[in-house]
Amino acid sequence: MPTSSWNRPRKSPSSAASAGGADLDVIALGRRVRHLRKAKGLTLDGLGEAVGTAPSQLSLIENGKREPKLSMLRQLAAALGTSLDELLGAEPPSRRAALEIELERAQRGPLYGSLGLPKVRVSSRLSMEVLESLVGLQNELERRLDEQAATPEEARRANTEIRGEMREKNNYYAELERQAQELLDAVGHRSGPLSHHVAADIAEHLGFGLRFVGDLPHSTRSVTDLKNRRIYLTQSRREDHDARSVLLQAVGHYVLGHQTPADYSEFLRQRVYTNYFAAALLMPERSTVEFLAQAKNAKELAIEDLRDAYAVSYESAAHRFTNLATEHLGITTHFQKVHESGIIHKAYENDGVNFPADHTGAIEGQPVCRYWTSREVFDVEDKFRAYNQYTDTAVGTFWCTARTERHSSGTYSLSIGVPFQHVKWFRGRDTTERSTSRCPDESCCRRPPADLAVRWAGNAWPAARANSHLLAAMPPGAFPGVDETEVYQFLQAHADR
Repeated sequence: MPTSSWNRPRKSPSSAASAGGADLDVIALGRRVRHLRKAKGLTLDGLGEAVGTAPSQLSLIENGKREPKLSMLRQLAAALGTSLDELLGAEPPSRRAALEIELERAQRGPLYGSLGLPKVRVSSRLSMEVLESLVGLQNELERRLDEQAATPEEARRANTEIRGEMREKNNYYAELERQAQELLDAVGHRSGPLSHHVAADIAEHLGFGLRFVGDLPHSTRSVTDLKNRRIYLTQSRREDHDARSVLLQAVGHYVLGHQTPADYSEFLRQRVYTNYFAAALLMPERSTVEFLAQAKNAKELAIEDLRDAYAVSYESAAHRFTNLATEHLGITTHFQKVHESGIIHKAYENDGVNFPADHTGAIEGQPVCRYWTSREVFDVEDKFRAYNQYTDTAVGTFWCTARTERHSSGTYSLSIGVPFQHVKWFRGRDTTERSTSRCPDESCCRRPPADLAVRWAGNAWPAARANSHLLAAMPPGAFPGVDETEVYQFLQAHADR
């Protein structure tokens, strides 16, 4: 059971009585006043006469609905034969009083209010068994909701866990590759880019019809109606929107047998698997490995060539390269998606690169060294071709190739890197661009240059952007951020069309 407010730190009597209700536990105080009054055999009328106030006002105090002033607290303490410190004591007068306080506090909280249940009148008529049960139910509900709530730290831990799994497998999932190939074989797709027509054939083969609508719930990319076997999509002009990929991810949830995720970690793992599955359909293992092997033999490996060959985004091509590079080409690698602010959005590595990480091992949300390719590329004027650079780091020299892409949430760099011994297979290895990174040594780029620090230290006060989302829990629900009511209303509106 959670610690009672009787055991929480409290302010001095003078400050507690004069401060707002957040400082004085009026529920606990009221129960103590009632307990002491009854112990002295006083009625509300009798105590009211002793302290010079109406019995109705004392009743409000005892029920925790009114905060008494300091002068009233002193009068009550004197009339009840106790001290002010004792009146504001840290321990409940009895087990029953502690339960009554817990129940009263719970019923006034936002969780109980959200349940839409009638409030139970807390009085001496309630048996101890009922009190124990009601308080126990409330505490268990809070515990379960706390377990389900994905805080930013829990989300980072989940990311770290799934990235560790990916590293162990060299980001190659043979079972997902097999399932994707079986589906491609079933619709007769042999090689080359997967067209919109073939993507629709895959959905039809699985018994789903497609509907393009203009009123898709704003919190979703697609909605699958399992009752009527329909997949709802929307057309978009955004550069980072590929209707094929969205459809194939929706199909992936069905093929992979996903159930409603129990927590954020499971939600994240399902998302990683469906993204992988969709990529394995868009860029089939057999033909993609053949394409990459030929490029490696010619020492002309290039992510943009893979992108162009399969008509996918640069980010999709980069991810797919990490799936196949180690397993089939013997090349260890790393991937980064970095926001223009320098913060890592996504990352993967199995080549020993020293990504920045927090105490949980999480990489996402960390600032990357400003001398790495993924940062330097933002300042390159030529946005048409990939930018290539060697970077000397504390753990070795890495060659990276990167591009920038505009997304709805800003501009991102997308980079693939390999240790120096693998650069011989890549186009762009002849670049003369080179930098040195001493990170995690703070003197590398975390501290401002000495001349600027001397001139401006103590004379600058920047107004930081308030990233309040970093302090909040992840959006609630099995599918974080999705409004289930909106989804159900959407399905109901389209059910008979």
